[in-house]
This record gives sequence, C-alpha cells and structure tokens, in this order.
Amino acid sequence: MRRILVTGSTGAGKSTLARALGERIGVPYYEMDALFYAGPGWAENPRFGTRVAEIASTGAWLFDSYGPTEVRDLLWERADTVVWLDYPRRVVMPRVLRRSVRRTLTRERVFHGNRETLTGWLRPEHPARWSWAQHASRAADIAARARNPRHAPLHTIRLTTPRETDTWLSHLPTNPPPPN
Repeated sequence: MRRILVTGSTGAGKSTLARALGERIGVPYYEMDALFYAGPGWAENPRFGTRVAEIASTGAWLFDSYGPTEVRDLLWERADTVVWLDYPRRVVMPRVLRRSVRRTLTRERVFHGNRETLTGWLRPEHPARWSWAQHASRAADIAARARNPRHAPLHTIRLTTPRETDTWLSHLPTNPPPPN
C-alpha cells in the first residue's frame, strides 16, 4: 500500500481515515478538497488537475476521494489500493449532518477560509444534500470500478461499518515516515 485512495460517500469519514492511515503507514496524505478549492468563495484551483497529476506521479500518496471527474481515471489507474468506506445511509447521514451543523454554527473555516453557511444548505451541492443524492450512485460506481478488469491490479478493501474500519486500521503494521 503506497498509492492509496480512501473512497466512499460524502460524510463517510474518508478524510479522518486517510489522515490516520497515512500517519500509521507513513504515506503522505493529500486532502482532495484542499487541493480543489483555491481560495475564498469556493473558488476552484485552476492548477488542480496538474497538481493532482504531479502528486500521483510520485511513489507514495494517499487521497481522501472518489476522485473529481477531472482526475478520477488518473487516480484509479495509478493507485495500488482502494479503501472503500461502503457505509449505509443510516451511518453516513448523521455524520455529515453533525459535521455541517457544527461548521455552520461555529463558522468553522474549511478549505482556504471558506465556511458552510445557512444559505449554503439550500444549494444542491451542500455536503448533506450531496451525500443523500449521490449515496447510491457513488456506491454503484465504486463497485463497478472495483470489478472493472482495467482496475484488476488494484487491491480493494471494502469496509462496511465503522467498527470494521477501526479493526482493520488497528491491525495494520506501523511504518512511520523517515525523519527529515
């Protein structure tokens, strides 16, 4: 496991797991949303695709994403491992709702100073609405990619409950990064 995608539905816990996994096995973690957004107003990074391609060309990386359309195929072709958080809606929705309510009420800054707002809840791309709308189709697409012969070299680890994920992570050998 040196080139890893942690994938699943919005709110499943991809970033949390990716951060912990990267620390445990000594692979650098890159937060996809932090790369995608360039600044205030949820402005998209014009160098996003180039930057992801640069990272993906290295020998070790870990992304917390299914992969935005622009880079999805690239990441799936270069990854050696996909960790799929295939949690049911009844697990994902309370998580994404708690996170978004907290971020909205505390005005927590995310991704280059952006914030979730009350009016943002009305937009289809709000994380809670997006998670609900995309849950089934994202799971179906991830399953199809995992079965696709084009991605046969990938080692796919499908985790269906948070407990299963915690157990899996706790059984991985620790391999911290070398000192600077």
